Amino acid sequence: MSTPDRIEALKQRHQVLEQAIDDENARPQPNEEVLHELKKKKLRLKDEILSLTTRH
Repeated sequence: MSTPDRIEALKQRHQVLEQAIDDENARPQPNEEVLHELKKKKLRLKDEILSLTTRH
């Protein structure tokens, strides 16, 4: 997989996580542990995207 393709795949996964966070927050009683894990994953993806874009 080329770097631009990898970046695009990561951006798509980032968007999926963002939607999952929004969905969890929309619940009457959001699960804070779930939100914390989703946000951590989203941040890791963001960091990886940034790393790849600054190297490329």
